[in-house]
Amino acid sequence: MATNLCQWLLPATLYGVTEQVLGFVGLGRMGGPMAGRLAVAGHRVIGFDLAGAHGRLPEGAVAAASVEAVVGAAEIVFLSLPDGAASLAVCRQIADAPERRTRVVVDLSTIGIKAARECAALLAPIGLTYVDAPVSGGVAGARSGSLAMMVGVEAPIFEALEPLLVVLAANRFRVGDAPGQGQAMKLLNNFISAAAMAATSEAVVFGARMGLDLAKMIDVINVSSGRTTASTDKFPRSVIPRSYDFGFAGALMAKDAALYAENADAADVPHQLGASVARLWQEFHAARPDADFTAIHKYLEELSGAAAPIGDVSPGRQ
Repeated sequence: MATNLCQWLLPATLYGVTEQVLGFVGLGRMGGPMAGRLAVAGHRVIGFDLAGAHGRLPEGAVAAASVEAVVGAAEIVFLSLPDGAASLAVCRQIADAPERRTRVVVDLSTIGIKAARECAALLAPIGLTYVDAPVSGGVAGARSGSLAMMVGVEAPIFEALEPLLVVLAANRFRVGDAPGQGQAMKLLNNFISAAAMAATSEAVVFGARMGLDLAKMIDVINVSSGRTTASTDKFPRSVIPRSYDFGFAGALMAKDAALYAENADAADVPHQLGASVARLWQEFHAARPDADFTAIHKYLEELSGAAAPIGDVSPGRQ
């Protein structure tokens, strides 16, 4: 099947502009910019979003009235959706569509291993290939094309899709042959990111309590062994200025951390730290449901009651 599919894909996508129609379902903060990059690259794009396509579609793209309309027009459909339930719902609509030109569904969402496998199982019996391809890099990465993409699909299909994937992600990695392997890579990456952001926030709240300056702490960390992307990127951009506007929702980080813990549990591997990190992010999300994920620093700061530093931290003083 992979060989036949690649013969169908390659002639139309080998060079930049394609006569194929590309579908895009999910035009939110990540999906909108990614659909825009495909359109700017010269591809014909038809898009749909449950919240409406108006103001979300890039110039030159066509709005569809439904998922079924996208599937009826587009040979390759990209998904950028908030969770596994959404991806599964769309894949069911694709499978049930009365008229279908689509041959490949590329899911750019972070949905977990189980949901990715279920999506693939829904589409395989009707001859559609599901490509598990979650991305990392946030809204800025979606706009600039600097995303990292982790793909679970057979090598020939990955290579055939490469001219399209390169438009979306500067760094593309085929991490395995099977749906779910892209998700596994994305979840372990986001667990590390979630842990680093939470740990750095907790550490500097402790430092502030000891009378240390936030910016100075980050300067020291960034030339020391505690350096992470949280300290080099998130803190300078969104925490030190207290704008808390990095562009990645705390709700999504809470979802991803929980998915990591659930999948690690299902895989029967140690995940004590993963469970603790997931629990902290769930608590943060419950307290600040609409906050950017960098606001976990402010949340921990408020929990500490550290409006003023301790004046004397000598041993033995209370």
